[in-house]
Amino acid sequence: MLDTSLMFMEISVMEQKYQAVLAVIRDGVSIVEVANRFGVSRQSVHSWLLRYEMEGMAGLTERSHRPDRCEHQMSSQIQVRVIELRRQNLFWGPKRIQYQLLREGIDPPPSLSGIYRALKRAQMIQPGARKERDRKFKRWERGGPMELWQMDVVGGILLTDGSELKCLTGVDDHSRLCVMAGLMVRATSRAVCDHFANAMRVHGVPQEILTDNGKVFTGRFGPKQSEVLFDRICRENGIDHLLTAPRSPTTTGKIERFHRSLRTEFLTGRIFDSKVAAQSELDAWVVDYNTIRPHQGIGMVTPMTRFTSLGNIIAGPMPDTSALAEVRQGPDWVARRVGANGVISIAWQQISVGKHRSGHNVDIQIQKEMVQIWDGSELIKSALRNRPGEVIRKKNAQTMVKK
Repeated sequence: MLDTSLMFMEISVMEQKYQAVLAVIRDGVSIVEVANRFGVSRQSVHSWLLRYEMEGMAGLTERSHRPDRCEHQMSSQIQVRVIELRRQNLFWGPKRIQYQLLREGIDPPPSLSGIYRALKRAQMIQPGARKERDRKFKRWERGGPMELWQMDVVGGILLTDGSELKCLTGVDDHSRLCVMAGLMVRATSRAVCDHFANAMRVHGVPQEILTDNGKVFTGRFGPKQSEVLFDRICRENGIDHLLTAPRSPTTTGKIERFHRSLRTEFLTGRIFDSKVAAQSELDAWVVDYNTIRPHQGIGMVTPMTRFTSLGNIIAGPMPDTSALAEVRQGPDWVARRVGANGVISIAWQQISVGKHRSGHNVDIQIQKEMVQIWDGSELIKSALRNRPGEVIRKKNAQTMVKK
């Protein structure tokens, strides 16, 4: 059945155009007066006259106002490539896709808004308003590489046997270069410091390090202030160890953003056969992250490019990691067994190391004003001596830390 209202409206428009044409060619009315009478522009009246002269009544039918071509419209081939890139890399946004198209020789590339609309038409944009960045947070960045490293420990690396690995991560604040990504079965002080020492051997000694207040990083907020192994390595290498305020993860925002990339691009939906296999694949991903993958936060360049762009990185002395390879023998070392209450006694000074270490044999290094207590390869406490008298050596320490 025909839509009579639509047909009547179109015929009515044609009749109005026909009446306007007749008013000019039959009645001799001026074009200006006809345009004012019908509420149109003079150009429209001229167009009607020309089309009526060339095509008759058929020339007065309504036509599409869409332009014949649009120079900046995205071609169908590029739209297909945009959707293909998005399907292959679900975490890529318009800016990353635009950068990839430019690398593939599409110059000029489509606009960011055009890519967004193409993804939206393909229903590849999740609905819902995006959360805007809180303007109270102020972005900051060090002026050069090796001025500051941000470090943290993250979990979520799953193995087929049901266990979970931890990963010590670190990025250079200026360049976003991943300086370490080492896997551990447990995030103990010794394991963390081993990866830290390896990173310094490869990249050098940074001026400062920023971490949270985890026990593997600092003992400043324990019941009694003490120096843990990580703090000791920082002190012996002249590194200023900075700590975030409690419950302030935004202070270490760069390492947290690295963790997001690590989860979305490497860990999501993956389970590894072993720690060795996971570390091998993680190392390959870090190489891609540092040398191939561009970063929006640093102007779409790779971290390695920015790390070496200033050209002022001078190789310094090798880091001092002697704290990791001490032979616990000699007159300044003694051994004690932790009591049931978690306390050991040295020169009539009682020091608590925790009830969970009850029955452990610990090694104590006696210095002039302080003692350092080791449980195996872990430095668990450094305490000031309040009784600097002679120490009764129940048994000389004979253990040695594995290198």
